[in-house]
Amino acid sequence: MSVVALSVPEMIILRRVLKSRLIAIYVAVLTVNIIVTGCVFNGLLAAR
Repeated sequence: MSVVALSVPEMIILRRVLKSRLIAIYVAVLTVNIIVTGCVFNGLLAAR
């Protein structure tokens, strides 16, 4: 799912609707959330 959210075609579509600054914020927030989610799942699996 993260590959779809941060894909180049997605950025091209968003560029037509959003300003560059908002796209940068979108990418930053998604990247942080993807990393945090991965760490949480790894932590849960390691605790087993």
